[in-house]
Amino acid sequence: MNSFVLFNTLSRKKEPFVALNPPFVGMYLCGPTVYGDAHLGHARPAITFDVLYRWLLHQGYKVRYVRNITDVGHLENDADTGADKIAQKAKVEQLEPMEIAQRYTDSYHRDMEALNILRPSIEPRASGHIVEQIEMIQEIIQNGLAYEVNGSVYFDVTKYHQQNHYGKLSGRVIEDLLANTRADLEGQDEKRSALDFALWKKAAPEHIMRWNSPWSVGFPGWHIECSVMSSKYLGNTFDIHGGGMDLLFPHHECEIAQSHGANACEPARYWVHNNMITINGQKMGKSLGNFITLGQFFKGKHSALEQAYSPMAIRFFILMAHYRSTVDFSNEALQAAEKGLKRLLAAYKILKGLNPSQFTGAGRDLDQEVKAKLKACADFMNDDLNTAEVIARLFELSGIINSLKDGHISSSEIQSETITHLKENFKLFLEDILGFLPETSHTDTALVDGLMQLIIDLRLQSRTNKDWTMSDKIRDSLSGIGIKLKDGKEGTTWEL
Repeated sequence: MNSFVLFNTLSRKKEPFVALNPPFVGMYLCGPTVYGDAHLGHARPAITFDVLYRWLLHQGYKVRYVRNITDVGHLENDADTGADKIAQKAKVEQLEPMEIAQRYTDSYHRDMEALNILRPSIEPRASGHIVEQIEMIQEIIQNGLAYEVNGSVYFDVTKYHQQNHYGKLSGRVIEDLLANTRADLEGQDEKRSALDFALWKKAAPEHIMRWNSPWSVGFPGWHIECSVMSSKYLGNTFDIHGGGMDLLFPHHECEIAQSHGANACEPARYWVHNNMITINGQKMGKSLGNFITLGQFFKGKHSALEQAYSPMAIRFFILMAHYRSTVDFSNEALQAAEKGLKRLLAAYKILKGLNPSQFTGAGRDLDQEVKAKLKACADFMNDDLNTAEVIARLFELSGIINSLKDGHISSSEIQSETITHLKENFKLFLEDILGFLPETSHTDTALVDGLMQLIIDLRLQSRTNKDWTMSDKIRDSLSGIGIKLKDGKEGTTWEL
C-alpha cells in the first residue's frame, strides 16, 4: 500500500491517509434523494468517490463502501419545514411515495451504470432503518442533547456547543448563526433556538409517510439517517465520509453533532467534499430549477444543449478538473472533453495493437521519459486524487504512442519492456482508475433512437386503427429482447 494524501475538510489541509484498521477501509457517501432524475450535479460526487474507491482498491485496501438512498425525511427547503420531497412528488404524479422512490432509484442506477460507476458495497435506504433512527434519537435524548415538544424531537445545538464545537466542519461561528437566524423563528416556535434541528417530526394529518414512535406518529429528520446508517455498517468511527460541498452545512455539520451526541465520538476521521457543478456561475440543482438531467445529456434533449453527450464524455468532463474545484457547464467545455477522450481512446487502441517484441531499444532517454510520466500518474493520484494532472500525463503519453505508430519514433529508440510497462499502466489509469471505456458512437445512438421511434410510431398507428393484436405483438416482442415501452400522458417512451 502506497501512502497518499487527502484534503480533510475538518482540518482544512491535506493529510496523509492512515486507515483506522488496515487493510480495511470504511467509506460513506451521501447518496441521492430519489424524487427526480439524476442531473450533472449528482454525477460529480458519484464519479469522484468512484475514483477514490477504485484507487483505494488498487492500493490493496479492502473497502466497505456505503452509499445511501434518501427515500424519506428530506423536506422541501432542506430544513425542518415544508413537505417531504418524495411525498410532494407522489402527490403531483398521483402515485405512492415508494413508487416514486423506486422509479427514481432505478433511474439513478441506470445513469450510474452508464457512467461506469462501480456499485457500492452496501446501499441502504432511510425508510429501511426507521427503528435504528428511533433508537439513536432515544440515545441522544438520554444524553441530554435533545428534547421533545408536541410530538417532535429537536437536537439542542446550544447545549451541545457548550461542550463541543458546532461549526467546526463548516467554519461557521455559532454566534453569527444565532444572530442571522433569530428573525426566522416565526413558524419554529417549538424550538428553543432557531439553530436546533429536527430529529423526529410529528406528522400532520395530510402527511403521507409516517411511522409510530415513542413521541408521535411521524417521520425522521433528514440528518439522522446518515448518522444511523454509517454507524450501523461502518462503526461509530470510520475512515472517510464524502459528499458534495453543498452538504457541508447544515447536513454534515448536523451529522457530526448528532453522532457525537449519541456515541460520544467523532463519526469520520476524514471528511472529503467535491465542489459544485455550476451553470453561469450558479449551483446546478433541482431546487433552483437550473438542472439538466443525465438522460437529457445522453440524448441531447434540452434547450441548453447543442448536441447529445455520451456518458464517457460526461465522466471525462468532470475528471478533467480537480474534484475540489468548481466546474462550470458549457457546450464548448463538453465538446472539448468529448474530443479529448476520443484522442485518448484512439491512442489506447493503437497501443493495444503494438507488439512489444518489435521494439529493440537500449533503455535510454525515451524509456526513462515514459516511465517518469507513468510514475507521475501514480504520484498525482496520491496527491489528493489529482485526476486533471493524470489526464494531462496520459495525453503526453498519447503523443509518444502516435509517434511510434507514425514512425516518427523508431522501434530502436524504446525497449520492449517499456512498451509492456506502458500498455499495462495506460490501461490501469485510463480504464481501471479513471474508469473510461470505449463506447458506442453518437451515430450508433442516433440510429437506435430513430429505429425505436419508428417502431413506436407503427405501434401507435396500430392502436389508432384498433389493431390490438399487432400493438400487443410489438410491445411483447420488444419486451422479449429487454426493451420496455412506457405509455404516458406525453406519449410512449422506451428503456432497457
